[in-house]
Amino acid sequence: MDSIKINKPGLLTTLQDLGREGYQQFGIPVAGAMDKYSFQLANLLVGNDRNEGALEITMMGPEITFNCTSVISITGGDLSPNINNKPIEMYQTHLVRQGDVLKFKGLKSGCRAYLAVAGGFKVDPVMGSVSTFLKGKIGGFKGRRLIEGDVIYLKNPIEMYSKRIISSKYIPSYKARTVRIIIGTEESMFTPKAYEVLLKESYELTTQCDRMGYRLEGPELQHIDGADIISGGINLGAIQVPGEGKPIIMMADRQATGGYAKIANVISVDIPLLAQMKPGDKINFESVSVEEAQKLVIEEENRVNKIKEELQKNYNKAEKIKIYKIKINGVEYRVMVEEIL
Repeated sequence: MDSIKINKPGLLTTLQDLGREGYQQFGIPVAGAMDKYSFQLANLLVGNDRNEGALEITMMGPEITFNCTSVISITGGDLSPNINNKPIEMYQTHLVRQGDVLKFKGLKSGCRAYLAVAGGFKVDPVMGSVSTFLKGKIGGFKGRRLIEGDVIYLKNPIEMYSKRIISSKYIPSYKARTVRIIIGTEESMFTPKAYEVLLKESYELTTQCDRMGYRLEGPELQHIDGADIISGGINLGAIQVPGEGKPIIMMADRQATGGYAKIANVISVDIPLLAQMKPGDKINFESVSVEEAQKLVIEEENRVNKIKEELQKNYNKAEKIKIYKIKINGVEYRVMVEEIL
């Protein structure tokens, strides 16, 4: 069966999709890709459903051997990917053959890359999702990060290949350092000065940043009468402020509920920007209205749909390589036949 083998796991490589929605009331975190925009583009490139499971690769990439012919794409942060020691471009498809080795030379920009394989990975979903929730040890591949020696099977052998490339106008640069927020419903728990500081001063990501949350260093945000509240649900991007006044941004693996006052919430379209930041990066906050945030969500959804349409249109026009599986004396071979228009 078609598969990949993990020779080296990298710093943190996990299988993710768009998340395990609908179970927070039972205490099950959503998890899912940190940068959902890049994640979806990786899948669209290889012809997958946008929610198909893909590998999320953090800062230091793995070394992977392909035990089959397949089509891959890599999006998100630039970790200098190469196949058989030859650099490859991101945001486009690549045909890999049996024995090819994918490596990542080092981080150039961003923080997380996404590797999608045509057809997806053959793993069993948990509660409707293949996303890995590390602390709960559920989902993904055996409920954990990938380790040396792991062999992950692929769903469907490919039968056709055609080059697909996403236009540069859709590719994020990750240079922006301003994150947009909506002021929270617990506004009355903070002093007016706290909001002035939040929107004026810069904050730095500390080393205490992971898939669960980002702890920031910067000026303290003062509460009026303490930080504790009756525990309530935690949204993606919620900014909790514990008693010491240093904000924490809740990310994909956040707990279902929390008992600290929330000063604001990062808007959903800026979560991918946060996901591509790393310790030491500085950020500023800008307040926007709910209506503006909703407009931005619609624009992003339209953008993703537009990308999907353009990829399909270009695919229909492009020259294609048909891939056949033949067996001779009990040995399987993949034969590629190029279609010339």
